[in-house]
Amino acid sequence: MSDTHTAYTDSDRLIRMLDVAEARPDAATLRARSYELLRLRPGATVIDVGCGAGRAVAELADRGARAVGVDLDPAMLAAARGRFPGIDVRAADATDLPLADGQAQGYRADKVYHVLPDPPAALAEARRVLAPGGRVVLVGQDWDALIIDSDQPDLTRRIVHARAATLPHPRIARAYRNLLRDGGFHDVEVEVHTAVFTDAAVQPMLAGHVEAARRTGAVSDEQAEAWVGEQERRAASGRLMVAVPLFLAAGTR
Repeated sequence: MSDTHTAYTDSDRLIRMLDVAEARPDAATLRARSYELLRLRPGATVIDVGCGAGRAVAELADRGARAVGVDLDPAMLAAARGRFPGIDVRAADATDLPLADGQAQGYRADKVYHVLPDPPAALAEARRVLAPGGRVVLVGQDWDALIIDSDQPDLTRRIVHARAATLPHPRIARAYRNLLRDGGFHDVEVEVHTAVFTDAAVQPMLAGHVEAARRTGAVSDEQAEAWVGEQERRAASGRLMVAVPLFLAAGTR
């Protein structure tokens, strides 16, 4: 969805960051696991909400599904169509999906619910488009549980919490299980996967965190500069360590 990156002002920059993250082996493994939990039969209809640049839509289609991707960002949809010609991607909101009642056998939303204004309403729409026995899979990170090794732990905690506070629902991923249960889904299961970053590829994300903290007044310019400098030195000396907990939850309609 367009809201997937309201913290970013440059869609091209976000797409570049997503490319780096999605190309990682652990990210590919997590996507594959989310597809397995959908339990799709060949030819089944599945909708990928907040499809971004379309990678999951293309991968689901390659697995034999009738995959439909939805997003509100024209730049994302254009990137998806340019990268994966022939995939079905459409402009739509998470609470107003372009499918009839019970038309889908699978629903997937990856790193989306933390920015939606009303996650329960989006899940109610998921339930509407799913046929009985259809599967929903939600994937997302807990923005308030990011782990960053630093010689300035108090400042690091302040930066992480300040960045999380800029999002509508930074801790929604840890609540996926209860969200699904409250939404009328059964056979609910939850997994936690951890993405570990030890190279400079994660620095744009760290820069975004500290800039959000500086912009909101949680840290001063001097503190932000000192913290970024430490992380840059860690990256240069091979001592960078960032861990991101990712929750994967699935349920049955």
